[in-house]
Amino acid sequence: MANAGEPVNRMRPTSVKPDAFLAPSALAASADGGKLYVACEATAELLIFDTAAKKVTARIAVASAPSGVALSADGARIYVTCAGPASTVCVVDLLKQKAINQIPAGYQAQSPVLSPDGRTLYVCNRFNDDVSVIDLARSKEVRRIAVPREPFSAAITPDGRRLVVAHHLPASRADVEVVAASVSVIDLAAGQVLKEIPLPNGSTLLHDVRISPDGRSAFVVHTLGRFHLPTTQVERGWINSNAGSLIDLGELKLVNTVLLDNIDAGAAIPWAVAWSNDGNRLFVTHAGTHELSVINFPALLAKLAKVPAPLDPGRPVDYFSASRTADEVPNDLSFLVGVRQRVKLSGNGPRALTVAGHHAWVANYFSDTLDEVNFTASPVSVDSIPLGAAPHLTAARLGERYFNDATLCFQGWQACSSCHSHDARVDGFNWDNLNDGIGNPKNSKSLLLAHQTPPAMWLGVRTDATVAVRAGIRNSLFTVQPPEVADALDAYLKSLTPMPSPHLVHGRLSAAAQRGRKLFDDETVGCAACHSGPLLTDRKLHDVGTAGKFDHANDRFDTPSLIEVWRTAPYLHDGRARTLREVITIFQHDDQHGETSQLTANQIDDLAEFVLSQ
Repeated sequence: MANAGEPVNRMRPTSVKPDAFLAPSALAASADGGKLYVACEATAELLIFDTAAKKVTARIAVASAPSGVALSADGARIYVTCAGPASTVCVVDLLKQKAINQIPAGYQAQSPVLSPDGRTLYVCNRFNDDVSVIDLARSKEVRRIAVPREPFSAAITPDGRRLVVAHHLPASRADVEVVAASVSVIDLAAGQVLKEIPLPNGSTLLHDVRISPDGRSAFVVHTLGRFHLPTTQVERGWINSNAGSLIDLGELKLVNTVLLDNIDAGAAIPWAVAWSNDGNRLFVTHAGTHELSVINFPALLAKLAKVPAPLDPGRPVDYFSASRTADEVPNDLSFLVGVRQRVKLSGNGPRALTVAGHHAWVANYFSDTLDEVNFTASPVSVDSIPLGAAPHLTAARLGERYFNDATLCFQGWQACSSCHSHDARVDGFNWDNLNDGIGNPKNSKSLLLAHQTPPAMWLGVRTDATVAVRAGIRNSLFTVQPPEVADALDAYLKSLTPMPSPHLVHGRLSAAAQRGRKLFDDETVGCAACHSGPLLTDRKLHDVGTAGKFDHANDRFDTPSLIEVWRTAPYLHDGRARTLREVITIFQHDDQHGETSQLTANQIDDLAEFVLSQ
């Protein structure tokens, strides 16, 4: 760690080309709205943008890909989470326009949050499943607070007493009736989770949570997957709808969940949330359809209050709402009619959002632009400003954009990333896709190494990922696209590289994992017989005794690669195993999935540790 006052990465890296894509991923505004601070993931730098001159005035290099920013109340410093296996928080002196310190954080640190007194920084460590508490006076992490799976975004109450954390994925098995991600409320004085608030069934891919200025409400955005249904159509949110959930922070409970879609127009990939200073407007970006929702929050509260909990036969009919009870609101595609405007943005991939005065500023991840939205104008006006030269789009970068672009889907309901997350991994659900019949749901697979490990799909019904990509466009996006779209998607998926496991110790196997490796390679145990080669798969179909009630007795399942298996729970073709240990123990049948019945409890722990270290 650098000493306070010591410059870190003073200059913008000389390797950055003028037309390199920037990938703006986080955004903050000065108190007077005169400056924006734009974190650019691809070039590892912080841009200072003058909102009056509408141009970038300074560039400040940071340690690695920035994933979030937190501006001090006096505007003198900004804290930038620089993500990676060993993340850091770069402390940037805005007067000197340089990084002056680096503070270690966890794996894939993001969403930094400053306490109201400016003394403490809280950071989500996505792949450690915890939150760092950093004492800024000592430039030191003083505590970790454990939370459920993949903390992705956090916000603090105005009194500084509680931190609200949104989890990207569900933490449960996938073959049960209710599968949903949750929101944690942390008591910061006690340093522990005060309450877990489950979201509605099907909630996953949480991207952002923000607290109202009065501290009474939190709003979190997410996908609402209808995983109980066969994927026969996409209309009216049949497969995925896109939602926001309102949480009462006084009573620590979910108020309700509203759909951000319209009846004939999906609002895919809700990503960033912000409030106006007076709390009267709530803003949500839609990274898949390239829009901004502007919600009249008092009107939303009034409309929710009018919906009774139980059905009241004597209550007058409200002809402006399709919801007769509160339980029907999460399925009501017309609920926001009259209280929300959908604003078409100019950029592509709006993933960062901030509000300054009467303007909302949106940073567009794929087009490297800012959209300035005057939300008090009638009609709402949008001005687009480039952050630099037009970026050069490689085939892989273009494919990543397509992967996250719901405008390729019929009516914009979903993108590839609606079931595989924005980084082409998993959503935690079982889906009844029709490629292998109907009535036999399978767990969503990571697409990492998909092209290198044919066949594709759990039953191997696609010869390889190239075929699967083209079938996915037809059967999941429900459109026909030119060949170059599929070609670009191939290039993107082929470009994906594994992330190192958080189970490694300084990049190496732990002592337990080394013992587990010997068991894995032992011919008697037999793991390496199928999970062989550099990608830990023989690319064959096997019967390992895991056929379930929705499968045929003669079904054989694809041997998945174990590379990066640590982040793809739940496990097995139907997601019945919440952990790797459960795969080895609870869901092992007559030693068909490796001969593990003779192993001791400690040996099983060692074996699981080795597999999770891949």
